[in-house]
Amino acid sequence: MPAGLYHENYRTDERIFQTWFVRIWLIAFLAGCALFPVFASDYMVSIMIDVGIAIIACHGLNLLTGFTGQISLGHAAFIGVGAYTSSILVGQVGLPFIIALFCAGAMSALIGMIFGIPSLRLRGLYLAMATIAAQFIIEFTIRRWDKLTGGVEGMYVEPGSLGPLHFDDRIHLYYLTFILAVTATLVIKNIIRSRSGRAFVAIRDRYLAAEVIGVNLFKYRLMSFAVASFFAGVAGALMAQNLEVITHESFTIGQSVDYLAMCIIGGLGHIVGGIFGVGFWFILERILEVVTTTLNTAYPDHITWFVSIREIVFGLVIILFLIFEPDGLAARWRTIRAYWKLWPFSY
Repeated sequence: MPAGLYHENYRTDERIFQTWFVRIWLIAFLAGCALFPVFASDYMVSIMIDVGIAIIACHGLNLLTGFTGQISLGHAAFIGVGAYTSSILVGQVGLPFIIALFCAGAMSALIGMIFGIPSLRLRGLYLAMATIAAQFIIEFTIRRWDKLTGGVEGMYVEPGSLGPLHFDDRIHLYYLTFILAVTATLVIKNIIRSRSGRAFVAIRDRYLAAEVIGVNLFKYRLMSFAVASFFAGVAGALMAQNLEVITHESFTIGQSVDYLAMCIIGGLGHIVGGIFGVGFWFILERILEVVTTTLNTAYPDHITWFVSIREIVFGLVIILFLIFEPDGLAARWRTIRAYWKLWPFSY
């Protein structure tokens, strides 16, 4: 009776999809996502666009924090850089959206590298403070640079297009976001399997030992900031198309904390951690919306009591995950998968 998975060479061991069973389920899942707009309401399509954008952003943050060990509390600011860059290039310069998309990622990567320079000397709490400084500086720049960003009044986003796709149509934007989310997942997976990915993990686990064996700490830490910020910029460009009007209030430190919380819940240092974390976060948000609406309707005289339910619940969830499931949902999924892989020899 077969129980377990065995490899006869390194090539099969390094394959992304180990078995046909996994490939079939993946194809079925992707087909379901591709057909989703056919059966779903406009509201659900909008929710899934938000999910796809968050997955792209969380992949970048997971690479930086989960795989390289560099804590960042300014991720939303880099998303904002991408959003404003793409909006300016499409609306004011007149560039095609696909070019503006990659320029947004490149600009965010450049800004991320600048603020990543202190990572050579700073670690842990001190690096977190440096990224908070980046958040405040970028927010201040967006608010005060009225001629370029529109200041506190925000900026109208010109709808982009790519061939037959026009992104003022939610379904078209859904398919672009879906394709980019899948691409981002594959890119992050291959980065982690590469020499650079192994250097990231070595720096996270034992940076002194990594330096002794020849890993260039500054190079790979800066590279990690650049790649993470690039993904944030791409997510920002998509978010700008989705929001249609962007202001500095869409990229606050609260949003940065939310993205970090998604990665923690999903599992830092796991490729699927960003996907699980985003899924859990959005499902819980929808549940809390229903609960809050019901309570407001039932007890209209006490509506002020229910204002902070979301913050209280999410704060409690993060604490519980840190205490009882520090490796996140991805580790729990791996345990469940291993159980069935080895069944009936689950021990």
